[in-house]
Amino acid sequence: MQRYAIGVEYDGSGFRGWQRLSRPGQPDSDTVQGALEAALSSVADAPVSTVCAGRTDAGVHARCQVVHFDSDAVRDPRAWTLGTTTRLPPSVSVLWCRPVDQDFSARFSAVARRYRYRILNRQVRPALERQWLAWVWSPLDAAAMHRAAQALVGEHDFGAFRSAECEATHARRELQRISVVREGDLVTIDVQANAFLHHMVRNIVGSLLEVGRGTRPDSWIAEVLAGRDRTRAGPTAPAGGLVFLGPCYPRRWPLPEEVLVDDADARPGA
Repeated sequence: MQRYAIGVEYDGSGFRGWQRLSRPGQPDSDTVQGALEAALSSVADAPVSTVCAGRTDAGVHARCQVVHFDSDAVRDPRAWTLGTTTRLPPSVSVLWCRPVDQDFSARFSAVARRYRYRILNRQVRPALERQWLAWVWSPLDAAAMHRAAQALVGEHDFGAFRSAECEATHARRELQRISVVREGDLVTIDVQANAFLHHMVRNIVGSLLEVGRGTRPDSWIAEVLAGRDRTRAGPTAPAGGLVFLGPCYPRRWPLPEEVLVDDADARPGA
């Protein structure tokens, strides 16, 4: 039995999220996992189950989701990559495939995960790329949002930014870096952490928007974090603006450069 790691790119607009809701082998094409497992199983001519680096919600996209699976089918990486992609809907592609040792886990071997949230900040709604952008018509102070966000860096209890449906056993996470940058009408929020809670990024963005609009001071984000009360934070930002950029793995794993990181780069302040 060989273990493989693959990189998967998808537009989450038409899916109910990553996680398959039915049992393995049953149709579930409206989730990314279900569509991917059906395609992999077709290439393998046998059932294939997958494990991903980070589950994404309905409407959330991924630039390089990393997935591992086991198969005793004799296929080379090119066959897994191209054969699977041809069996997937146009909104999902396998970018690469690498054989890995059995102790590799797409989920547990990752030392960090990266997300990007993009906001079109202008009076007129977007026509182009509208499924990959959030739209906020009122002016945003990106510099104030960036200053406020720095209170989140470090290891904290992020209970104020987790959803009521979150199944994590605790809310402590290490947020390694966060930035808010404006380029013209586009405001981009980049976040990296060791792991994320359900809706954590979108709840952080929703709270930062309160600061950006000027309805809350910079110091409010620190107060919300310390309070650990979800009802005190801002609303959940829309899913469409969020992209899972991908996980980060130590360089001992034989993976593409885009998902590898030096250990020092996964620590706060790096």
